[in-house]
Amino acid sequence: MSSYASQADEIEQARQRIASAYDPRLLESAGHEMIDLLVSQLESCQQSVGNVLNWNSPGENVAEAARLLATGKNDGEEKSLSDRVRLLAETMLARGQNLQDPRYIGHQVPASVPLAGLFDAIGAVTNSVMAVYEMGPWATACEISLVEEIGKLIGYEEGAFSGFITHGGSLANLTALLTARNVALGESWKEGVSGTDPRPVIIAHGAAHYCIERSAGILGIGTDQCLKASLDDRGRIDVEKLEALIIEVQSKGHPIIAVCASACATPIGAFDPLHEIADLCEKYEVWMHVDAAHGGAACFSDRYRDLISGLERADSMICDAHKMMFVPALCAFVFYKNREHRFEAFQQNAPYLFDPSAPDIMEYDSGLKTIECTKRAAAFGLWGLWSAFGKELFADLVDVTFSMGQVFYEKLRAASDFQVLHKPECNIVVFRYLPEGLAERGADQIGEFQLRLRRKLIESGEFYIVPTSFEGVAALRCTVINPLTTPEHLDELMNALREQGRDLL
Repeated sequence: MSSYASQADEIEQARQRIASAYDPRLLESAGHEMIDLLVSQLESCQQSVGNVLNWNSPGENVAEAARLLATGKNDGEEKSLSDRVRLLAETMLARGQNLQDPRYIGHQVPASVPLAGLFDAIGAVTNSVMAVYEMGPWATACEISLVEEIGKLIGYEEGAFSGFITHGGSLANLTALLTARNVALGESWKEGVSGTDPRPVIIAHGAAHYCIERSAGILGIGTDQCLKASLDDRGRIDVEKLEALIIEVQSKGHPIIAVCASACATPIGAFDPLHEIADLCEKYEVWMHVDAAHGGAACFSDRYRDLISGLERADSMICDAHKMMFVPALCAFVFYKNREHRFEAFQQNAPYLFDPSAPDIMEYDSGLKTIECTKRAAAFGLWGLWSAFGKELFADLVDVTFSMGQVFYEKLRAASDFQVLHKPECNIVVFRYLPEGLAERGADQIGEFQLRLRRKLIESGEFYIVPTSFEGVAALRCTVINPLTTPEHLDELMNALREQGRDLL
């Protein structure tokens, strides 16, 4: 056989292997298997059967992932492709975190509404992507429809605002602050900011998410130029001290890129007084940005929307649908009050993407507004849920979970062996477990006990909560972000902490 014929034979064999991987019937059989597994997993989780966190050390998990990756077999036994796929799916579920268990009360990552995952799967299987309208026409339509509806709920003037979806709150904050920088420093996109003197600053909530300071570094402003606004006794920006800081900074000639408020701030879920901050920003002609990654969804709720009163006055704001709108990550919104700012972040020309013969279509090309060029169809999950259930579902999700924060607060207050550290405004609660004798010990011992207690609790698989620091001393933090968590689960958590605490003491 000639070398050409041999090569052609090899290519044909490769084509056959590719065809088997692309076979729709393989997706059908594997899909049925996976749906059955997922349904069983959801039922077990919602009934709290098994562990919340399937704890294995990082080394153990990496070794098992590498073993399955390398062998294509299990324990030396030959398996059909269907069996192999089932094994891989079972392993993924058996070794992961179970956010769908009501005993998951940890990070601000929700038990997403399961149906949203199926809408997302349509985008994943078809690889619906965005950057230019013609690559993702329906994905673009879904995104724009959501931007319009949520913008109106926030209170932006119809037709005057603009927005888009990006991959997470960190990218969303970075993009909004890039826009603010470009507006404040007109030539900074082309010339940079290194020659700006006096140096520009960002003023941020004193306990802002770390991505704000990170953005300052990425934007060339520098983390040292990200100034922390003083907070009041409720963890909110102190407006009087903020005004004094603005006056001081401007008197020294430093351009202020933005004042970054929070709704709600990560540590204890504090909501800044947005109207008062907006008054200051208008008075001193400063861009107002709000990180509403967690709290922005309060716009759906009649009960809690007062928490974000004034959000509609922000020049820019962000909101994570993969938090309090309960869709799979990542799906984060960026909004600009002034529609004219929608193209300010990126001032580039890419003729291989954007068709100059159809300038009216460019309005719908998301790549002109976002850091991503290729962007997944992040709107599908949220659009599907909204279209299926109506926006009332999102009001219910906010109302139930936020109310559980208050319920937990009252339970902790009533217990002599717990110390609740703030009155929650939402579903974030920070506290300490202080069994008899511990309260009299030093702060270092109290803090160390909280950290050891949490580690023992999560490795047991009983509950999942997270650590934090409050006034410099370690504490425990819960975010009730599974809408199926009940007051009874909170009682069980307190009892589990007591039992684990006795073992530690």
